Amino acid sequence: MRSDLYNGHDYYNIDGLLTTEHKLIRETVRNFVKKSVSPIIEDYAQRAEFPKHLVKELGEIGAFGPSLPAEYGGGGLDEISYGIIMQELERGDAGIRSTASVQGSLVMYPIYKYGTEEQRKKYLPKLGTGELFGCFGLTEPNHGSNPAGMETNFKDKGDHYLLNGAKMWISNSPLADIAVVWAKNEAGKIQGLIVERGMEGFSTPVTHGKWSLRASCTGELVFNNVKVPKENLLPNVSGIKGPLGCLSTARYGIAWGAIGSALDCYDIALRYSKERIQFGKPIGQFQLQQKKLAEMITEITKAQLMVWRLGVLKNEGKATAAQISMAKRNSCEMALEVARNARQMLGGMGITGEFPVMRHLMNLETVITYEGTHDIHLLITGMDITGLDAFK
Repeated sequence: MRSDLYNGHDYYNIDGLLTTEHKLIRETVRNFVKKSVSPIIEDYAQRAEFPKHLVKELGEIGAFGPSLPAEYGGGGLDEISYGIIMQELERGDAGIRSTASVQGSLVMYPIYKYGTEEQRKKYLPKLGTGELFGCFGLTEPNHGSNPAGMETNFKDKGDHYLLNGAKMWISNSPLADIAVVWAKNEAGKIQGLIVERGMEGFSTPVTHGKWSLRASCTGELVFNNVKVPKENLLPNVSGIKGPLGCLSTARYGIAWGAIGSALDCYDIALRYSKERIQFGKPIGQFQLQQKKLAEMITEITKAQLMVWRLGVLKNEGKATAAQISMAKRNSCEMALEVARNARQMLGGMGITGEFPVMRHLMNLETVITYEGTHDIHLLITGMDITGLDAFK
């Protein structure tokens, strides 16, 4: 069990841009990670097991839907607070951050944004505490980067809808009590449905054999003539804009979260460089190692400034989906490069569970792909700046 000595890195005094509340929230989540995540996460990752007892603890610290109104189970916090929570959680592990991100941004958010008042009251308070656990069904076996091509569908049967199809790469699904599922109606329009565990024909097979996000809970959603009550339809949105609106919220959290992985890798590499002696001196005294460290903190600082500004824009209701895409892509690319350099600095020790670097590195290979791949986000930026759609 490793000691978690992390205290944060802020080369440009970004703390000066944060409120007292922001810092208190960060301290709360950082203490949670040090107490409840860091001591156990390597063991769970080695065993490819999800620490499901953390779900209730995440609810207790307000990690589920922190920027949603308190009356609906959220924390009533601003968007920078949400980002800080995601960053601190991913500093512990991307799988734990993903658990919270899915619950808040992809389950609670669409029910709040697109659902009825009855749905909000029924589901959101229990999702906020972790009493209910949720997942989000969009990606399909044949439709990843092009979700509009989905085959999952539902038909109106008078007193209920009949749902058929399958989703895959679904975080939280094996343990989820409910799933927010996106499917096509008989007119070919995409709509959201709340599917509850126990509905006949609904199953959630576990995804095995992952080398990444090993401490995350991942599976499929399979619908075989599932009867969904009509009151479980999310009535206030139709079309691909529904799920994409959820993804923008989640991608914003990832933009902050990936920086957490980078910060942890940098922290470990910096400390190791002062302790590891080779050729009679600490390796941190060698120019090549200082180059790596200097480039790490430079790129981390640039990303920190980008997500802070994005958070301000989001608080003002001015952040665009394209701006969020740019930040998600930048943070993920930066974090992977930091993790790779940190792994090299640690040499052979970098691949062991004694240090978190290889776990972060493997996790980031998923984070850079899910909720919009690295290349797709590049094309989103390209379309935004040229006005020309490369997807058609």
